[in-house]
Amino acid sequence: MGLLDRSARTIFWAELVSGMALTLKYFFKPKVTLNYPYEKGPLSPRFRGEHALRRYPNGEERCIACKLCEAICPAQAITIEAEPRDDGSRRTTRYDIDMVKCIYCGFCEEACPVDAIVEGPNFEFAAETREELLYDKDKLLANGDRWETELAARLEVDAPYR
Repeated sequence: MGLLDRSARTIFWAELVSGMALTLKYFFKPKVTLNYPYEKGPLSPRFRGEHALRRYPNGEERCIACKLCEAICPAQAITIEAEPRDDGSRRTTRYDIDMVKCIYCGFCEEACPVDAIVEGPNFEFAAETREELLYDKDKLLANGDRWETELAARLEVDAPYR
């Protein structure tokens, strides 16, 4: 029976016909391929990309120099220096993140009591040298200013789960 079955499949090209039928099935369906640099797929609200420091609506930076993010970072990629201001509050004078060391775990974002440090939606931040991936306070604040609308929307969507 096996010989007869194999012979029939060989004569009638059953495998070839089934393969062509599968090809025709998907030929007329909508394509799922994206033209990447010009089209981008959806990102999860919890996606962890490039870091950013946020500001309050009045323009003051959110970071209160509690150093919880520095303490919880498993890769020890965050360095913070702080000093008291004239009004008695503490603010950072230095906030550095070594993005080469960072493992994008999101612990810094979870530890921050004022949502100052966040990981944003930007995943296109390749660099040619290591020095370009050493983020200082100015670069982190610039990232926060650039992505603030997306960051606020993502935090709002994620709020019930925090």
